[in-house]
Amino acid sequence: MAKVKICGVNDAGFAREAERLGADYVGVIFAEGSPRRVTLKGAKEIVSALAGRARAVGVFVSAPPDEIAATARAAGIGVVQLHRRASQEDVDMLRAQGFEVWALAGGAAADALLFDSSHGDGETLLRRGPWKTVLAGGIGADNLAEAIRSGADVIDASGSLETAPGVKSVRRLEDFMAEFSRIVNESEDA
Repeated sequence: MAKVKICGVNDAGFAREAERLGADYVGVIFAEGSPRRVTLKGAKEIVSALAGRARAVGVFVSAPPDEIAATARAAGIGVVQLHRRASQEDVDMLRAQGFEVWALAGGAAADALLFDSSHGDGETLLRRGPWKTVLAGGIGADNLAEAIRSGADVIDASGSLETAPGVKSVRRLEDFMAEFSRIVNESEDA
């Protein structure tokens, strides 16, 4: 069954709540200009708040691999997401430093490929291979069943859980995770 990534988390309390409700991954964004961007200090607080069930994912857009590695290592993050069509060289360099690497589909082969409708990929057929697939872009409680039926390994939610850009809602998170549990339970009973 699919796993859940709650992305754009910029608050340690919200990260704890996401983990408590069953999120498998908590994404922290380091991209300049994003309303969801966290500082290194904020990322460390978020990672420290996790009890060990959920894994932290550092999301990077344009930073070079050496900066990504230094930031992720300092924050205690083991999974890096390159929210760009990354080169194989960048992916290989980060893997060699011990990171699990997720990259936007259409670029290099990575540990997971991200299909994001905001980049024109979320509506396309997920490509199978020796990688995980991550589906992102506009996924909320209202279209979660369809996202799960896509066969993606990880469902990535962010904006649908906000009341304003960068402002996460615990209530929306609860609704999303309750719907996820309902769908999973129904599929197991079928």
